[in-house]
Amino acid sequence: MAARILIVDDDPDLLMQTRTQLEAAGYDVVAVDSAAEAERSIEETAPDVAVFDLMLEEVDSGFILCHKTKRKLPDLPIIMVSGVAGETGLAFDVCGSEAQSWLKADVFLNKPVRPEQLRREIERVLASKRATKE
Repeated sequence: MAARILIVDDDPDLLMQTRTQLEAAGYDVVAVDSAAEAERSIEETAPDVAVFDLMLEEVDSGFILCHKTKRKLPDLPIIMVSGVAGETGLAFDVCGSEAQSWLKADVFLNKPVRPEQLRREIERVLASKRATKE
């Protein structure tokens, strides 16, 4: 059975492109364009991995969605993607333990994200999730 991936991004072109690429790689993909839709979808579809854009309707919507999701489902791997560095020119470093404590995502990727990079991270968090269950 294919892993179910939830993708949340307010850019319709990027959402469609990512969905198409992940489906071609054999994943079952649910794609939504808002934090509210993501919250409903998480309840309805029980994804194996979630991929959230950091800036959705508001600049902090993805951040808040990640916090809410981790509070309800701490074992759901979340990959956070963001174009903050490209849009602002500011470095957004989340590699340290302090940053990880407030971000709550399992992985942080800067946009643009290459398809193979996203697939590799999805497989890594899925493998980690399986290993934890064993």
